[in-house]
Amino acid sequence: MLLNFEQVSHSYGERLLLDGVTFYLKPGDRLGLVGVNGCGKSTLLKIAARQLPPDSGSVSTDPNVRVNYLTQTLRDTETNTALEQVLQGQDPAARQVLEYEAVELLTRLGIPDRNAKIGTLSGGQRKRVALAQCLVSPCDVLILDEPTNHLDISMIGWLEEYLSGFAGAILFVSHDRYFLERMATETAELSFGRFFLYEGGYSAYLNGKARREEMEAASERKRQATLRRELIWVLQGPCARGTKSRERLERYAALKAQLPPETESELSAIRTVSSRLGKKTISLSDAAKVYGAKTVLSHVDFLLQRDDRVGIVGLNGAGKSTLLNLISGRLAPDSGSYEAGETVKIGYFTQHSDELDGNMTGLEYVSQCGQSIPTMDGNLTPSKLMELFLFPGSAQHRKISLLSGGEKRRLFLLGILASAPNVLLLDEPTNDLDIPTLQVLETYLETFPGAIVAVSHDRYFLDRICTRLMILRPGEPIQTVNGGDTERWLRELSAPVKERKAPKSPVSPPASKPQKLRFSFKEQREFDAIDGEIAELETRLAENRKAQEAAAADYVRLQELMAAQQQLEAALEEKTERWIYLTEKKEQIDAQS
Repeated sequence: MLLNFEQVSHSYGERLLLDGVTFYLKPGDRLGLVGVNGCGKSTLLKIAARQLPPDSGSVSTDPNVRVNYLTQTLRDTETNTALEQVLQGQDPAARQVLEYEAVELLTRLGIPDRNAKIGTLSGGQRKRVALAQCLVSPCDVLILDEPTNHLDISMIGWLEEYLSGFAGAILFVSHDRYFLERMATETAELSFGRFFLYEGGYSAYLNGKARREEMEAASERKRQATLRRELIWVLQGPCARGTKSRERLERYAALKAQLPPETESELSAIRTVSSRLGKKTISLSDAAKVYGAKTVLSHVDFLLQRDDRVGIVGLNGAGKSTLLNLISGRLAPDSGSYEAGETVKIGYFTQHSDELDGNMTGLEYVSQCGQSIPTMDGNLTPSKLMELFLFPGSAQHRKISLLSGGEKRRLFLLGILASAPNVLLLDEPTNDLDIPTLQVLETYLETFPGAIVAVSHDRYFLDRICTRLMILRPGEPIQTVNGGDTERWLRELSAPVKERKAPKSPVSPPASKPQKLRFSFKEQREFDAIDGEIAELETRLAENRKAQEAAAADYVRLQELMAAQQQLEAALEEKTERWIYLTEKKEQIDAQS
């Protein structure tokens, strides 16, 4: 065994994070660790890496086992170059041997300038330097805390391939569900200090967790039924003084003293209201953005539909965040035009939650949205809304600066949703959110009544949410494709240009060929049925007007009919706008033939 945990327990204050955790790793094992933010995942990794002693139990390794550890909190020297940081702590003789590999790792991870000072790098770049530092040294056990954060899709694919060829054992924490599914030979869940092990990746964890919770619920139902039966016996009258009766009373007392199984508080599927979005949304026409001598984006044409679900993907440096900032209006294009409708209300979930004031409490931040926040389930106070988002009373009055990274992201998201936006812009929304929070966020977005534009490297998230993708490649026109097959497009995106398939032609093809416009399956069905739907709405409107004439003397009935008329007219207006859009698109499709 390379690494062995034996009855390890650890507490933080009064909170028990690890309760008798036992497992071992052997060569070839890939153990993925999941659980809600704050459950003790990073604590377990620190104990495994000998950065933190356990309160009880033991952690042991075979003799001469080498362990490398990637932390979330980076320790680097501002004046070091990237290369010096990667090789820091290496024996001088080993540095010469490892320097070539260090340079290759930095290049693979998007740090081509090995002489760049650490102090000049962004937080994401520093994390990638730290990952290179962890990978460059030979070792037997790799301990990785969120290794895919700040990596683009080509880097994640490369990392998956690299780790698949690693001969030792890997213990890692990740919220990237595709990465978990592909890398983990076993998945462990931490919950209230308990350690549950499942054979396989993310899907095995979901199935195993469901079975476990079902068994625990069945056991609790059986305990409650037995308690009810025994209580009837206890209340029947004075019990016999025989040994059998005393034993039965003792069993009843023991059964009553048992606690039901603890379950994690689940983030409520909050249903906030959305402001009305008018006909005019957001558009960019022949827009460009230039930084110094570098043109980041050019000839960008973009029109946001009222129910759009758009994913923006590309390698690091392709201009994804720049495009999102142009769509938001935070950046003005250097050429071309930007327009936004008067009814557009944007909720912008930025990558680093910079809008949060660390000196405020969470409750003060949410209260900025008002003391009575409308939701689909009625008006809620900021305090009640925070409770639904897993911020109990004590946490609501804590300074934002004292919250964990995941808690800050969750609070920032809550503030955005509570402001009733009709357009959501999401810049890497899955970073620092645990899997349960991601699942609730995705469920919310599926039913969000407005438009969504998201930048993400999370393939699972994009596949579930987006109906179309905008693919950004430096120096090339933006390509728009249908959603639902993100993996395929991202693989092509990360391939070298020379490896991309070119269309067959007897002559040299142009540098890039725009994809033919076509209806998605959903749009085709909608186009086929929309004429009949409009006709039906018009018929219902006509019948409504006749009913109003007949009910002229019945005030109550007349009010009901007039309210129904308004709803029908709004539905007809929306359906007509959609018919115009689909008809124009059909004309463009036919013109390609």
